[in-house]
Amino acid sequence: MSDPTYRQATSDDAETIAKIVNTVVQEPNPVGFDGPTTAENVCTWLARQGGEGGIFLCLLDGEAAGFSALDFDTQQPDTVVLGVWLLPQHRRKGLGTALAGCALAFARDKGFKRIRGRLPEGNETALSFLSGIGALVPIYNPEAVFELPLYEESS
Repeated sequence: MSDPTYRQATSDDAETIAKIVNTVVQEPNPVGFDGPTTAENVCTWLARQGGEGGIFLCLLDGEAAGFSALDFDTQQPDTVVLGVWLLPQHRRKGLGTALAGCALAFARDKGFKRIRGRLPEGNETALSFLSGIGALVPIYNPEAVFELPLYEESS
């Protein structure tokens, strides 16, 4: 297996992203999606983001392992919402952390002040992941909002 590669997604990746979403929404604690989606919905999502939001893919041997996404917080213009989704067989390998890093770097470059997201009740895996990437996550608070610091990386 080759090293993973990371890149910003385009509309050409919509079907791949939809397949990942449609896999993770079948899990006991789906995060961030109400149900299955289509490539057309993903294209609409990408178009709505324009140049200010982004979806980032992780590829292993040319196949998508997962993606991260930054979406707008309509209540706070200086804030974006982060999500990271990996196919089950690619978890716990550092790929999600790297995808979150792509999103954080993008958010910094765009001048966003905060990254937020939601943590569903009982999702210990998400809690562990978010704590590992530096999120300010409450130990227990159903439907909690987490926040990631957007400080500059030191050289």
